[in-house]
Formats: sequence, C-alpha cells, structure tokens
Amino acid sequence: MGTVVVVGSLNIDSVVEVERHPAPGETLLGGDLVKHFGGKGANQAIAAARAGARVGFIGRVGDDADGDAYLRRLAQYGIDTTHIARTKGVATGHAAIAVAADGENTIIVSPGANGRVGVGDLAPLQSLQPGDVLLGSLEVDLAVIAEAARIAAGRGARVVLNLAPYAALPADVLALADPVVVNEHEDELMRGGLGEGAGAGGGAPDVPGSVLVTLGARGSRWGSTEVPAGAVTSVVDTTGAGDCYCGTLAAALAAGATDADAMQAASTAAAQSVSWVGAQP
Repeated sequence: MGTVVVVGSLNIDSVVEVERHPAPGETLLGGDLVKHFGGKGANQAIAAARAGARVGFIGRVGDDADGDAYLRRLAQYGIDTTHIARTKGVATGHAAIAVAADGENTIIVSPGANGRVGVGDLAPLQSLQPGDVLLGSLEVDLAVIAEAARIAAGRGARVVLNLAPYAALPADVLALADPVVVNEHEDELMRGGLGEGAGAGGGAPDVPGSVLVTLGARGSRWGSTEVPAGAVTSVVDTTGAGDCYCGTLAAALAAGATDADAMQAASTAAAQSVSWVGAQP
C-alpha cells in the first residue's frame, strides 16, 4: 500500500445555521455559532486516513491556539504532521460558513497561514515513490500545487488534483494528473464554457486526458467509467462532501484499487459525510 501525501489547507470553520441564505445586502438572524475543523486539505487527509491510508501532510498553521489544536487533531487520526510548519504572527486559516435548512452552504475563506505555504515547503516530496499518491487542491498558492505535481510525477508517484476552488492550472500540470477531479461547474470552467482556460489564440482550452467529474446525486464519471452515488439517508450538511470523496478516492488508489472500485468507495464515503454537521466527522 502506498502513502497519500496531501498538500493543502487547514482551516477552522465557523458555522451558523440559517433558514435560507441572505440576498445581497440583506441581514438574517441565524443560530448559534459553532466551530469545526475544516480546510480542503485537512478534510481530504482525514478522509484518506479514515479509509485506511497512511497519510502525510504538507501545509501551514499559525502560531496560535487553533494551530495547536489542529496538529493534535490530525495526530489523533494517525496523520504525519512532521511537515506542517508554524507561521509566526499569522492566524491559522479560517472559513465562515452559512448552512441553510436544505443543507446547502455558502463559504468565505480567509487563508491565513495557508497563504504562506511556499515551494520551499515541498522538499519532503522528494521521498515519494511509485505507488504513493499526491493529493492537492487549490486553497494554497497555485504555483505550489503545480510544483508539487511536477515533483511527485518526477518521483513516479500518482498525482490527483482537485480543482477546487476552481482556478486554471498550466496544461503541463493538468496532464500529470490521473485524475483531475472536478464537479460539473468546475468541469465547465475547465473546458472553457465560461471563458476560463481558453487557449491564447482564443481556441479550445487545454483539457487533461484523465478527468473525474462528480455529479452529485447522479454519481461520478471517470472517462468511460460511471458509478452511481452512494445511498444518502439524510442530508444535514453538504460541507466537505467533495473533500471526503477525494480523500477516499486517493486512499483507494494508493491501496491499488481499480478506478471503478475507488470511485465506489469514494461515493459511499461522500454520501455518509452529509449526515453530520461540518466538513469532518
């Protein structure tokens, strides 16, 4: 079994439940403020660890109580925190989340220490081997994710890139990923449907050869392989469902699963994840 190494973000999520999301300029009264651990990188790392993978993490937290708490939490899941750096004078990343009665959410992220993750933090990737999986998402500097993908691929490791929140990555970086994971909206952006990623001459955008599209209640599609969504018993909070999918997928691939089996494991875990409040169990 290979190791999953996550390069990504660690946030504290401040969550307020609301009956509905406010319109622009509108103020609504919500429920009690509840804090959870979040950040796409950490969500994915914990999902991978819960799926049975050996997990390492490259990222940054602040020199604050939130950073202390996060390091303890990851260690409780068996995640190697050796390469999570502390950034002096900067707060740990933070996300403000509103969750409506139907389970849908809106999120505003303050990067904090996540914004200080640099290429110099990637030296541990030189120890990756064939069979290992690099998992990266886009809540840290894009140049860092791009370089991480290049290093991992050069070491023979598998690269899994989750283009969330969406941003255009260089074509050579996308080509290294197997797969690029996107939802339907991100897939449209990547393919230039809304003007993102178009070629310099105004032609078709560069689209990677290995793309896995999550389709919500309709499951997921990876090339010619389609897998139905996992059974959902109740929807409490959809925050982090996509992260749970990506982390579980990476764990399954590191364990040698087929594409279809990895997708099925990821779909099942993502369906379970919407039954609790917050991005992590």
